Amino acid sequence: MSPEPLLAGRGVTKRFRGLTAVESIDFAIPEGAIYGLIGPNGAGKSTLFNLITGYYPVTEGEIYFRGERINGRPTYRLNQMGIARAFQLSKPFPALTVRENVGLGAMFGRVGRADSERITKDALEIAGLHDVADRTAEGLTVGTLRKLEIARAFATRPYILLADEPCAGLNPAETQIMIDCLKAVRDRGVTVWLVEHDMRAVMSVCEHIFVIDAGRKIAEGSPQEIVNDPLVVEAYLGPPVEADTEEEAGQ
Repeated sequence: MSPEPLLAGRGVTKRFRGLTAVESIDFAIPEGAIYGLIGPNGAGKSTLFNLITGYYPVTEGEIYFRGERINGRPTYRLNQMGIARAFQLSKPFPALTVRENVGLGAMFGRVGRADSERITKDALEIAGLHDVADRTAEGLTVGTLRKLEIARAFATRPYILLADEPCAGLNPAETQIMIDCLKAVRDRGVTVWLVEHDMRAVMSVCEHIFVIDAGRKIAEGSPQEIVNDPLVVEAYLGPPVEADTEEEAGQ
């Protein structure tokens, strides 16, 4: 029998009045992996993350974390249980230093203030932020803010980190740094589930990928299986355009 997944969903559904944003999605994330979640804009990726992290209530279905049903738990409680979220739009405390921002995560995460100085140092190291640790967060570059977001989330000492488009807007060099950062997080024992549009980043870092479109899961598998799946190709690129035979005949 395979070990119980760290995070799992069964029939997870979210409706906003007449709109079904997420419909009957099943997922299972094992411990110690880097998984991907991809799909077109508006597919329901961030909504699914919002359901897992308690920002939205689940309309139907069940979500389990470490074998425990977590439907209806408040966001702060889920963080204390070991679920962290890194957002695409980082909103640090601008007047605090990078070190202080990360330290807040260390003090209010899964185990509270215990050993917060050490975990803050580790988070700064993983994210490559030592050189800017004593700068205020105001005015940091986009790339540095993304690393700060990962560091703050890691500092809460999670079992799993949900990262929402950490590579968006980054240049190739910054993207590679972010990939290395996510791998370092995984190597420290934290499972990572990644939403990302940069397919090169997804293919280089993810072991398994879920694909959703219009709120439904349409595929899952290894990176190689996903890039060759016709449903995935159609969801991203649209169906192949048929040549107009009458127009061709007249040419």
